[in-house]
Amino acid sequence: MSKTVKSRAEEQFAASQKKAKEALKEKDQAGRERSEKTARLKALRLAKEAADAEA
Repeated sequence: MSKTVKSRAEEQFAASQKKAKEALKEKDQAGRERSEKTARLKALRLAKEAADAEA
């Protein structure tokens, strides 16, 4: 029994939605990692500046 055009289209749409959702999830993860790295580097910079000010 062959699939109807509608069912094939629905499957393709569902697959594209899943792929888009995964891409968004990866993008959010990358943004979160970038923010954490920036915060870490800022903390290190501020600590170095404070140490330099004391010296």
